[in-house]
Amino acid sequence: MDSCKLTGRNRGQASIEYLIMIGFVIFLIISILGISLFYSSLISDTVKTNHIRNFANKIISSSERVFYAGEPSLTTIIAYLPAGVEGLGIGGKEILLNFSTSTGITRISFSSNVPLSGMITKSEGVKRIKIEATSTNVVISEDSSLFSPPPSPSPSP
Repeated sequence: MDSCKLTGRNRGQASIEYLIMIGFVIFLIISILGISLFYSSLISDTVKTNHIRNFANKIISSSERVFYAGEPSLTTIIAYLPAGVEGLGIGGKEILLNFSTSTGITRISFSSNVPLSGMITKSEGVKRIKIEATSTNVVISEDSSLFSPPPSPSPSP
């Protein structure tokens, strides 16, 4: 009879050990998922910030080049603006961008050596930006003809 009690007790002990082991494995899996979620949002924010820095630096370097070349100068650049931009301001000698990250709204200001003016929409996507020098500043505007179809050839007689 004692041997029967030991068998039942051993079975119960094995079940408890099995539950403890499963609980530990679930805890590890949840911890790993939490850490990976944190780092994926951090990487996403870093990628977005780098896209915004490239966007602004491309505009500023082109603006300075055009301004120092003189008044009739004009150039057009293609730049990508990522999703999540809440505000985009161009004025004085700076470009100010407000964008959303996983921690909230972030503001970045990019300064220029030349006076800037103009407006670009804050919508996401590839933008064709026209940069034109005047006698006093650089005018920056969005050229909406990026995705317009090319003119159709005229039929020959």
